[in-house]
Amino acid sequence: MRYDVVIVGGAIVGSSVAYYLREEGFTGSIALIERDPQFAHAATTLSCASIRQQFSIPENIRLSQFTLGLFRRLEQEFGPDADIGFRENGYLILASEEGLPVLQANHAVQAGEGADIVLEDAATLKRRFSWLSDEGIVAGAFGRSGEGWFDAHAMLGLLRKALRTKSVDLVTASAVGIERAGNRVTAVSLGNGERLEAGTIINAAGPNAGVVAAMAGIELPVEPRKRNVFVFEARERFSDMPLLVDPTGIYVRPEGSVYITGGAESEEGETAADPQDFDPAWPLFEEAIWPVLATRIPAFEAIKATRAWAGHYDYNTLDQNAVIGPHPEVGNFIFANGFSGHGLQQAPAVGKALAELLVHGGYRSIDCSAFGYERIAEGRAFRELNVI
Repeated sequence: MRYDVVIVGGAIVGSSVAYYLREEGFTGSIALIERDPQFAHAATTLSCASIRQQFSIPENIRLSQFTLGLFRRLEQEFGPDADIGFRENGYLILASEEGLPVLQANHAVQAGEGADIVLEDAATLKRRFSWLSDEGIVAGAFGRSGEGWFDAHAMLGLLRKALRTKSVDLVTASAVGIERAGNRVTAVSLGNGERLEAGTIINAAGPNAGVVAAMAGIELPVEPRKRNVFVFEARERFSDMPLLVDPTGIYVRPEGSVYITGGAESEEGETAADPQDFDPAWPLFEEAIWPVLATRIPAFEAIKATRAWAGHYDYNTLDQNAVIGPHPEVGNFIFANGFSGHGLQQAPAVGKALAELLVHGGYRSIDCSAFGYERIAEGRAFRELNVI
């Protein structure tokens, strides 16, 4: 079987690429390979499913702004019943005295991109959010609009449903090998014994992206990192609570009648996750998260953890930023990898950008050149400071 485009990875990034290829008028054949069709272990569905404009570099802000625009026109794009439960409660990123210069610099970048973020001192934040303790903080950046959280399953479902009407072959299999002839990749071998010849191969394999690149003899510093999410109950309900990020990196937000929290993992000395390990690390809640929550939100001194889950995300060990676009030598091998925790919110924009690149020969809506593989080859970091 031969396809003009073979996409390895069928979750939010791969599905977005396939969707926008058709939207941009691509008429060739497309195969979208996914080994986990229920997405039980996908980074997409195990994430906290949030969107923000509070990044440190303009390019990341622009990617998320594109996706925000899609959220605003969901019904026009996917039909009158399209709904992803978008809760536009914002982000609140807090800073200590030590972290204030970075917060201020990031806010200046965000303001330059037109993001509706306000930088407020601790006393003002305390008046805005009566449940907040300002102990140890001097300021915070709050997204008044354009930030919040949504249903990842619903968003992925909209794209996958749309693909069924766009002549995209959804292939349930694992990619186990990539054939290469000189400076071109030529085929993908599947775990079921099939072989798909390919004009172009797009790596959208999420946490497995480094392994997929290696199949083509290409080094990509992307590996799975385990992240734990805990659900807890509290007596108090704070309907005005944004997604709050403490200076320690611990975050918390409402989720219906409960709350979810995480961010306790230390990157110091951290290594790639066991691909089979999805067991929550419960000690993190008692030892690292609960003390921070109790300090930052005194009403959370008495809470009850009810469940937890763990997922993997595609961590770029060079600079925690996406790798987007073609390999500079193997030009028909395309990257859409290494988002380091913000892939879900940026996937539609990346799908649009790569579709424009393949159909029109260049980026039109969003210039993703800064995310190119060239910096990987040179070991030149393009670092995102606001990784949550």
